[in-house]
Amino acid sequence: MDLTAWARDLANSLLAEPLPRRWAHSQGVAERAQCLASILGDDAELIWAAAMLHDIGYAPSLVMTGFHPLDGARYLRDSSAADERLVRLVANHSCALLEADERGLREELEAEFPILDNTGLVDALAYCDMTTTPDGTSTTVEARLAEILTRYDRDSIVGRFIRRADEELRATVRRVEARLLLAER
Repeated sequence: MDLTAWARDLANSLLAEPLPRRWAHSQGVAERAQCLASILGDDAELIWAAAMLHDIGYAPSLVMTGFHPLDGARYLRDSSAADERLVRLVANHSCALLEADERGLREELEAEFPILDNTGLVDALAYCDMTTTPDGTSTTVEARLAEILTRYDRDSIVGRFIRRADEELRATVRRVEARLLLAER
């Protein structure tokens, strides 16, 4: 199975028609993942697939809990032959544990999908997500975080989560950028 073709086809089938902007974002996140090949080595394809699939839990046909990382990961686990690392990356992308905590789903997420012990992979996916706009273009982490807060009320679940995750998401992006700089030397 060609992982990238499978991931693209699956994300397209779930997002393109009902959520075209989310589909554009997913394509942009995957495009950012391609830029990380020099630091990912053999895991470049895995991160590309996770980038393409990270938001499938928003697909109306998959919504069960209303928490897209958990809904997407459950779908991948239960309805496909997805690699366990891929499923766990989708479940835990972009500080998902903090949002799960806000939603009362942290224990459930941790029990079903423990975060990978490979922080380089976890960071890489968050970097791609946090440096891509909702329309799929590249941006800075600062602009992305500010943009998210324009879409959600400050006291909403997402608003509280983003404020809690802000420092860690910025640090994650800085770690990946440092790795990229080292790889260029």
